[in-house]
Amino acid sequence: MKILNLYAGIGGNRKDWGDEHEVVAVEYDEDIAAIYQDLYPNDTVIVADAHKYLLDVHKQGLYDFIWSSPPCPTHSRMNFLLHQKENYKPRYPDMKLYEEIILLKTFYKGYWVVENVKSYYDPLIEPQVSGGHYFWSNIDIPIM
Repeated sequence: MKILNLYAGIGGNRKDWGDEHEVVAVEYDEDIAAIYQDLYPNDTVIVADAHKYLLDVHKQGLYDFIWSSPPCPTHSRMNFLLHQKENYKPRYPDMKLYEEIILLKTFYKGYWVVENVKSYYDPLIEPQVSGGHYFWSNIDIPIM
């Protein structure tokens, strides 16, 4: 299977995928991408904006499976708690999360998962829930 791993970080989700797949990881931070590459030397690592990369490649049929785990700080329940402090600077939730869900749900022909933490607000698109995370996908996610 050819897998696109967006917002790869150091590969936390990657460790459970095994070595039989061809994985392309996209990570914005060069230093973090270098750590990922050291941990998974057989994967192709691209230093780029994962959100833009997805938009550029989603219709090309390059991948059998796309995993996207966009940054979660603006959605997390911790953000809500921090908002209660006097000196907290408010931030809008980053809607790139929903942009990717809608794009994949509507236009992507392969399998896909978008993962994020449980949010402080009711999700705008109903997710599957497992542990402390939300999953939007066209496959069933095991409940943990």
